[in-house]
Amino acid sequence: MKTTRLLPVMFATLAVASILLAACSDRGSDRDSSRSDTPVLDRALSTEPESLDPQKSRSVQAADVLRDIGEGLVSYDASGEMVPATAKSWEISADGLTYTFHIRPEARWSNGDAVTAADFVSGLQRLVDPATAAFYAAELGNVVNAADIVAGKLEPGELGVAAAEAQTLVISLVRPTPYLLSLLTHPSTFPVHRGSIEQHGDAFARAGNLVSNGAYVLADWEPGAIIELHRNPYYWNDAETSIDVLRHHIVTQEVAEFNRYRAGELHITSTVPPDNFDRIRAEFADQLHIAPTLGVYYYGFNMSKPPFADNPELRQALSMAIDREVLVEAITGRGEAPAYSWVPPGVDNYEPVQLPYADLSQQERNAIAQSLYRKAGYSEQNPLRFELRYNTSDTQQRIALAVQAMWRNVLGAEAQTVNVEFQVLLDQMREREVTEVFRSSWFGDYNDANTFLAIMQGDSAANMPGYSNPEYDELMRSAGEQLDLDRRRLYLEEAERVLLADHVVIPLYFYVSKHLVKPEVEGWQDNILNYHYSQHLSLGAAEQDGRP
Repeated sequence: MKTTRLLPVMFATLAVASILLAACSDRGSDRDSSRSDTPVLDRALSTEPESLDPQKSRSVQAADVLRDIGEGLVSYDASGEMVPATAKSWEISADGLTYTFHIRPEARWSNGDAVTAADFVSGLQRLVDPATAAFYAAELGNVVNAADIVAGKLEPGELGVAAAEAQTLVISLVRPTPYLLSLLTHPSTFPVHRGSIEQHGDAFARAGNLVSNGAYVLADWEPGAIIELHRNPYYWNDAETSIDVLRHHIVTQEVAEFNRYRAGELHITSTVPPDNFDRIRAEFADQLHIAPTLGVYYYGFNMSKPPFADNPELRQALSMAIDREVLVEAITGRGEAPAYSWVPPGVDNYEPVQLPYADLSQQERNAIAQSLYRKAGYSEQNPLRFELRYNTSDTQQRIALAVQAMWRNVLGAEAQTVNVEFQVLLDQMREREVTEVFRSSWFGDYNDANTFLAIMQGDSAANMPGYSNPEYDELMRSAGEQLDLDRRRLYLEEAERVLLADHVVIPLYFYVSKHLVKPEVEGWQDNILNYHYSQHLSLGAAEQDGRP
């Protein structure tokens, strides 16, 4: 990732290795792909969901599946516009502190039970309950008593949510929260079927046990291969659902995914491989979807131990020595933009703050990085040695090897790359025992700068580096108290400025959504959140009679 435009040999070697993978495919590819009269949609997931428990899951892949099997109070349409969902309507008090939702009387669970306000109360209480250890618990921090419940000071039953009537839910806030409706689209806020939890405990989210309120029901989950969903006939909007059977195929290798798509085994890919991207774009021009999305790819430092804790000069040196332009042009090469801020462009009512060296040439950055590296106590005779951890993926490996070369070429630092499975990496980042530098990413859960900035607060479960800065936390607290949206934005921008100055993360690039979608798939619309609910899709008549 460095000044290394002297990486062509390495890139070429990696490209050849990727091509050799072309004959490989993940488990599940030998399934019968023939079609009967039942519409079946085959989609790819780049990694396996860690859980389909709505309150315990945390990955993008888990959320993609959960949006098919569950539904919140509000949702998004195919274009990414917010729409009523299980709640048919709502009112917001004049002071912005009370939200009253009216649950659809026709809303049903997949076993026929009515979906009630009490089911949402249970889901939200479960989210903040410390016993759940929910990744997204802090997101409800503006709900009355939520922070004290997460901290173990109050019981979950004291959360400021109440079922005023069977179909009326009231949420009480301690401060106005302009992004609350967007937050309530997230799977972590979905209701839970209380009877299922009472009967099965934590196993309630397994196939055969999971009672869902969305367009689909979990029928089968073959680990490492496929998650199969069947249409939920009790779903309130089932009349507008076209696909009867939905199969999420777990395919971790991008080249294998592309080959399965080309072979007709997948309707929709989760990504597009960087190798031969220009050829893919030419061959599948009418099927390729590239669009901006709210996501940042970054490397994080473990701030709880040496060599990076209390060493901001060293962290800055490693950040500046990475040539982000080379990464997006030579490694990812699919329209990504180099990242010089933490919050991506395109967020509503926000102007991302840029790193101070954003306007410098890479040569100038390298000179400063070398000076900071020496100031931190390292040199050619005493090189920095550390581990860079990333999850199993063709692209992650390419990026890690490129950055490794940049650090070596510019600074003389030696990063040993360590490749682990996605769930293992998540656990290691949370534990902060073996990680030194790690690969991660964050996608906006709603269109507001808070979804990116809040995760770096000291008490956030998503704060993977373990960053703790009272000034940053105070700025975020002050932002949350503002009724004036312009004043709120100023506090958020100052918080981002503090975060970037501390160099606890290295933003590398901003994502674009990258999908191949078969021509027979109807209803697909690119949107900035990259949410594509299967219930909005259908298959052309020719496809339903048998795939060509």
